[in-house]
Amino acid sequence: MCGRMAITLPHDAMAQLFEAAPANDLPPVPNYNLCPTMPIAVCTSDAGLRHLRPMRWGFVPTWYKTPTDGPLLINARAETVAEKPAFRAAVRARRCLVACDGFFEWKREKGQTPLPWFVTRADGAPLVMAGIWQDWERDGERVTGCAIVTCAANAAMARIHDRIPVILDPADWPLWLGEAGHGAATLMHAPAEEALTFVRVGTAVNSNRASGPELIEPVEQGRLV
Repeated sequence: MCGRMAITLPHDAMAQLFEAAPANDLPPVPNYNLCPTMPIAVCTSDAGLRHLRPMRWGFVPTWYKTPTDGPLLINARAETVAEKPAFRAAVRARRCLVACDGFFEWKREKGQTPLPWFVTRADGAPLVMAGIWQDWERDGERVTGCAIVTCAANAAMARIHDRIPVILDPADWPLWLGEAGHGAATLMHAPAEEALTFVRVGTAVNSNRASGPELIEPVEQGRLV
C-alpha cells in the first residue's frame, strides 16, 4: 500500500515534468510527511490537455453522505479496481498521475515497533504513481479526491510489505492518462526490483505530526534483508 509520501518538487518543476498547466491553488511544498486527507498536486488530462491540480488524498465514493461516511480510500487494488463499485467508473475515465520524491512503508515484526523505510527511484527521478480520481458533491459540499493504485509487491518490496504502488515511467504516462488509447490495465504491475532504492529512516516519521527534511535521512543501521 502507500500511506505516506514526501514531496519537495516545486510546482513549476512538477508542471514542467508533466507538461501540464498548473492551477493557482496547489498545496504548499515541500512536505516531507504528506498524509491521507491532505491536499496533493495531481496531473490529469482532458482531451489531451494536461492540468496540475489540487486534490484530497482520499477517494470519496458517490454514495457517501459525507466525505467521512465510510472507510478512507487512499489506495485501490489493481486486481479489483475495475470491479469495485467505488472505483470502476474512475479507472475507466478518470485516471491521474501523482509525483513524489518517494513513499514511506513500515516493516512490521511481531512484538516490535514498526520500522519505517523510504522508497525512491534508483535513478533519482521523481517517483510517479498511477492514480484515479473523482468529484463528490452533496448539500453544497464538494470534494475532489484521489486514490493511488497498488499491486502485489516485487521481491525487494515484499521484504517490507506485500503491496506496492503502480509506478509509471514517462513513456507510460500518455496511456495511463487516456491520451494513447486503450490498454492502461497492462501498466498495473510492480516495477523491476533494480528500479527502486530502499532506505531505512528514523522512527520520527511514525507520527503523522512530524515534519522536516530529517524524516527522509537514512539511519546507519538500515539494511534491507
